[in-house]
Amino acid sequence: MKILIAGGKGQLGVDCVRVLRETHEILAIDLDELDITTRADLEALVQKFMPDIIVNCAAYTHVDNCEIEKDLAWNVNVKGTENLLKCSENQGSRLIHISTDYVFDGSKKIPEPYVETDKPNPVSYYGKTKYESEKVVLNGADRHVILRPAWMYGVNGHNFLKTMLKLAVNHPENEIRVVNDQYGSPTWSYVLALQIQRIIDTHAGGIYHTTAEGYCTWFELAEYFLNTMQVPHIIVPCTSEEFPTRAKRPKNSILENRHLKERGINIMSQWQDDIDRFVSNFREDLIGEITKGK
Repeated sequence: MKILIAGGKGQLGVDCVRVLRETHEILAIDLDELDITTRADLEALVQKFMPDIIVNCAAYTHVDNCEIEKDLAWNVNVKGTENLLKCSENQGSRLIHISTDYVFDGSKKIPEPYVETDKPNPVSYYGKTKYESEKVVLNGADRHVILRPAWMYGVNGHNFLKTMLKLAVNHPENEIRVVNDQYGSPTWSYVLALQIQRIIDTHAGGIYHTTAEGYCTWFELAEYFLNTMQVPHIIVPCTSEEFPTRAKRPKNSILENRHLKERGINIMSQWQDDIDRFVSNFREDLIGEITKGK
């Protein structure tokens, strides 16, 4: 099949290209090549490439900046998704849209997970734009897909694990304070790309939670990762109140992959196993990226 990947140079987009190009014809685009908020340019590209599937990895994901750059966040996350949906409908393509755990308010008692049928109630503007983008996709045909990962990390781009590693490597003598009262299910972008491949192969439609199995706090994630990396560090737990941010974060971001399991297509692993494999594969690359000043 022919697959168009929007946000192809981002963290998930790069892994989607890596996985899907083995069996499909791929065209990956990003902001420097085409702006998905520009409908005419996008339509011309889709008409020329004629994709069977469009994977929307493009998003404005800086959660705190979304609180002040609301127009930009809305244009990319909502209008951009709307443009991709319209183009997919015109072409007869299937749209796979990447959403987020931030569509939920996190008020469920920990460790009760959110399932696909729970009603979203975002507490940040980022979460609001992603929920609105979901509604755009849901107004389309049933064949479209919405995926909700959480706490994503990978070898490409910026993410929480790389930030922790940079702090530990550059200043091993300093304390790193990390929130220990927000819970979630970390997701390796490469494994998510494999899950997307499985969804494509089985022609699944609807809403799916797509996170690693199990859950932890940001502190527990950072501690496990840095220990696995064998990097000297001093990490200290703190509360959300002790580490204030512009955007409110849900305290409970634990998602259950119920619909994947009901369809028998869940391939997501335990989060600790993913971290172990991630470090085994990329430890030297991750250290090298920091020491080279990238």
